[in-house]
Amino acid sequence: MPVAEGTAASIGKSVQIYGEVKGSEDLLVDGTIEGTITLSESRLTIGPNAHVQANVSARDVFILGALTGDITASGRVELRAGCNLKGDIRAARLSIEENAIFSGKVDLAVSERATAAPSPSAAPASAPSGALFGTAH
Repeated sequence: MPVAEGTAASIGKSVQIYGEVKGSEDLLVDGTIEGTITLSESRLTIGPNAHVQANVSARDVFILGALTGDITASGRVELRAGCNLKGDIRAARLSIEENAIFSGKVDLAVSERATAAPSPSAAPASAPSGALFGTAH
């Protein structure tokens, strides 16, 4: 049965995967994964019950549980309250909520689309306020 539009595939709490996870749709992980996760044009959500030891590559990454490994995201990374991340982040944008635990380095890289066609209206004064990193300085 195909996954309905707008919903994510999921890996439940009792599921354990050792190896490589690849896909082209959004994925919610609430179980255990050790290896690599590659979702180049999709969103990855590490749920609150998840224990993941993997290098991750996705468009957007949202972490609510535990992840040990490096993250590469073409879009944004959000570290939600209660999460625990041990690893480096390379992304266009980063948001860290209060009570998120993070140990690692951050590289906020400008996306390729932004460097190819810079917008004249993209000025630092127009950037939203808050805990969202990755705006031009």
